[in-house]
Amino acid sequence: MDVTYESTKREIATDKGILRYHEAGDGPPLLLLHGSGIGVNGWRNYRGNLGFYANHFHCYVLEFPGFGVSDPVPGHPVLTAVDAVTRFMDALGIDSAHMIGNSMGGVVAVNVAMRHPDRVHKLVSIGGVGAGVFSADPSEGTRLLQHFADEPSRERLQQWLECMIYDPKLITDDLIEERWTAAIRPEAQQALKAMYGSEALALQQQFLAGSPNPPYWSMLHKVQAPTLLTWGANDRQCPPDMALIPLRLIPEAEMHVFPHCGHWVMYEAKTAFERITLEFLQR
Repeated sequence: MDVTYESTKREIATDKGILRYHEAGDGPPLLLLHGSGIGVNGWRNYRGNLGFYANHFHCYVLEFPGFGVSDPVPGHPVLTAVDAVTRFMDALGIDSAHMIGNSMGGVVAVNVAMRHPDRVHKLVSIGGVGAGVFSADPSEGTRLLQHFADEPSRERLQQWLECMIYDPKLITDDLIEERWTAAIRPEAQQALKAMYGSEALALQQQFLAGSPNPPYWSMLHKVQAPTLLTWGANDRQCPPDMALIPLRLIPEAEMHVFPHCGHWVMYEAKTAFERITLEFLQR
């Protein structure tokens, strides 16, 4: 199915502001949840995949609050995104849906699945879910995000983009320009600082050290939805050893690793990713 930005864009009012999204296709509902990072939003994450999935599902690409598209709300971007998913589903009358989540979007999806198990039918994550077992923490990609959040520049943006992808030929001037234009918007800078700025990362470590609550990844046994973990073998943002925890804890988890591929699996391994995820979702 051919999709364009203008033909698919929608918005809906909720009690916490307007949520914007892209909609295409017909069939069982499928929510596509975007990641975090520099200049990110839902359309940029999934515009290359939406047409494929729209041939099989009624697709919704939700724009999370705080990334410059939907109305911002106070709070940490991950927590506000979890709330946004359920608000969005309630507003559109979607009882349950398949979910595909890229990085942060995968974390959001598993949190929805843990809190509202009846609302997630099947779940696909693209990196992100879990915690490092053998790799350094923070990862190389997170350190580059920290440097950009503290002091944005085109050079630091390009360094981070090169960390996201295995094949450097995919880092085009157009991609750099698009991400830079989006990243310098005040709301985008605020969201990035809230997640990856030096102060935010330091506060996060302090909170984890003193919090009586366990981290989300230690409660992944609560995810009842069949889950497909997808990973790039060369992911330097969320190294593949992160998958060991969710693969062990989620009762119905399976995993596919894509060779010669970085963090953006749906972009860099597009055809294989779409084929494998479609088989899983339709199984």
